[in-house]
Amino acid sequence: MKSHLFLFFALVFLNPIWGQSKVIYEEFSSYRLGETRRLKIQLPRDYETNTEKSYPIVIVLDANYLFEPVAGNVDYFGYWEDMPEALVVGIMQGDSRYDDCYYDDTNFMPADKGADFFEFIGMELVPFIDANFRTAKFIIAVGHDLTASYINYYLFKDPPLFNGYIALSPDLAPMMDDRLPKRLPNIPQKLFYYLATGTDDIPDLQLIAQELNTSLSALKSEQFNYYYDNFEGATHYSLVARAIPSALEKIFSIYRPISKQEFNDVLLKLETPVHLYLLDKYQTIANLFGINNPIRINDFLASATACEKLKQWESLREIATMATRQYPDLILGDYYMGRYYEEIGDPKRAMRTFQGGFDKEEVDFITVDLMLDKADQIKYDFGY
Repeated sequence: MKSHLFLFFALVFLNPIWGQSKVIYEEFSSYRLGETRRLKIQLPRDYETNTEKSYPIVIVLDANYLFEPVAGNVDYFGYWEDMPEALVVGIMQGDSRYDDCYYDDTNFMPADKGADFFEFIGMELVPFIDANFRTAKFIIAVGHDLTASYINYYLFKDPPLFNGYIALSPDLAPMMDDRLPKRLPNIPQKLFYYLATGTDDIPDLQLIAQELNTSLSALKSEQFNYYYDNFEGATHYSLVARAIPSALEKIFSIYRPISKQEFNDVLLKLETPVHLYLLDKYQTIANLFGINNPIRINDFLASATACEKLKQWESLREIATMATRQYPDLILGDYYMGRYYEEIGDPKRAMRTFQGGFDKEEVDFITVDLMLDKADQIKYDFGY
């Protein structure tokens, strides 16, 4: 039977001006649960203006208290491009979390209300979000103690419902600590798993996390990306505020603009063409997160600088061509194409290329004056 959805919209603006995230409350009538559940959904800042863009989903269990720390960090990281902007979907649970996480006392898998809640998320909530919002094919689930254990059940679906799992001080169901290390290496698609505890966590839960970390950190799989934090001085509740940004930073590390560390530790040590690394970085972002982003200006600048330091002139030409194609109104591509011609010994074409960028928009240190000065210097040196 098809579920009937009775939608009650109450728009809550974090700020009434454009450019701020927006929160929507919805009353979702679930056939599987036989009751109405309240959802809290944060839309990205540019959701209503950038209508061609799709967004990953972050599903937050225990949204009564977890939604704000997750939504705030997702908004902040998205603003600074340290992760893609994302939809944050919170399920308000309150005391129902105990029934929602119920498992059978013989096989320790979801049962009764716990089984209904499992189907509610996978068969009702996620399809509803996909049908009503512009979503990318990347979903993260976040849970705390009981709900952190519960999200692991979705790893036993084929394929798993979620791509990323943020388990904060999980109170594991029996046998889960044995089942996870056996299941994870057999999942063919790429997964991200973050586990956190604290030195002042509830002792039993701290021990559970430490033992699970021992098991998971030993797994050898190129598809399984695992991260662990044990925060000094963090309690069962305070660890949440430290773990969420750490989890997002680790899971979305490939998405971030090229940093000084990536420049020094990766780009400057490449033995392959730099432009291929740049293309692969953005193809990986597309493959993982379902997002086709244009190459950032920052990443063009970093890659081109690496080409100059490594004397990869053909790679510099490729980067200049890509930059001109992607940002035709900027001076970026002209500058690096001029540098390419300089280095291969074609000063006349270099001079003309530098001169050709005089009417374009400047970028970072690349100014019109710099371009014309370089053209004049070539003219002086070679007597053109």
